[in-house]
Amino acid sequence: MAHDLWIEPTTFFPKPGQWVGVRLQIGQDLLGDPLPRNAALIDQFVFEDAAGRKPVVGQDGVDPAGLLRSDLPGLLVIGYHSHPSAVELPAEKFNRYLREEGLETIAALRARRHETEASARELFSRCAKSLVLSGMPSADQGDRPLGFTLELVAERNPYTLSADEELPLLLTYENHPLAGALVVAMNRSNPAEKLTARTDDTGRVRFQLRPSGMWLIKAVHMVPAATGSHAEWASFWASLTFERQPRIAQGG
Repeated sequence: MAHDLWIEPTTFFPKPGQWVGVRLQIGQDLLGDPLPRNAALIDQFVFEDAAGRKPVVGQDGVDPAGLLRSDLPGLLVIGYHSHPSAVELPAEKFNRYLREEGLETIAALRARRHETEASARELFSRCAKSLVLSGMPSADQGDRPLGFTLELVAERNPYTLSADEELPLLLTYENHPLAGALVVAMNRSNPAEKLTARTDDTGRVRFQLRPSGMWLIKAVHMVPAATGSHAEWASFWASLTFERQPRIAQGG
């Protein structure tokens, strides 16, 4: 079942004009397998630089799933939003998944409906982003909302943070702050050492991140599925990746 999906570019630090492969990885604890490009799954596959939004191009069935080139220095925001996919899980697996992803409100709703011992049909959608830095970092260049159904937005440029500074993040659902959601951050050097926090009433969390290595920050939100969708639940999986390097974080 359903593990995380994240964007892992071939480099987080391209030179202006350099082609970057955009890999989609699916797995758990930052151990994953490549997901080749599948046009039938793609709702949006884009990147934004200082000149605006452009498509991430690619060939169906190929890994990396996309390619991009930005001729402008600065922070690039890459985004992948999928169409929903259907899955049906037996009760034990679905209940464990709700516990692991911090979806206690859904577990409580299933209990009130006397569905705890029932299998569950779900539609899940992916809302993945990645931040890539071309050139020197600038505090006035940061993450931008892409309008995804569930979206993590870094409210400071992670490439400008010093080792003792926190990264503030906003989690939105349908472009509104989402309170009470579990947000998890993990570093490639030790993915088992997870940082966790619940979003506050304004949809925000803060993490103090080690100054080096690739970071994956993720959240899952679930709601009752729309009538006629042939599913009981709809889930949205948000992720955000970037890589910190001490020399860049310090601007030297």
